Amino acid sequence: MKKPQGKYAWSVTVGTKGQIVIPKEARDLFHIEPGDTLLLLGDREQGIAIPPKSTFTTLFSHFFGAQDAPDGKK
Repeated sequence: MKKPQGKYAWSVTVGTKGQIVIPKEARDLFHIEPGDTLLLLGDREQGIAIPPKSTFTTLFSHFFGAQDAPDGKK
């Protein structure tokens, strides 16, 4: 099976405190840095999604009607 272009999959283990480590390749690909705030979305039928951090402010503003996200970014 050929891997679709732009599609990725990683396996992570949930620790005893419910934490996961985002694989280095994923952190590099999505420019995730220590201290970044990530948005975790959940749907009982579709599962969990972590959208790119560049969409955080847009999604926050859309759902909560705020000018600024809680992290101070616009």
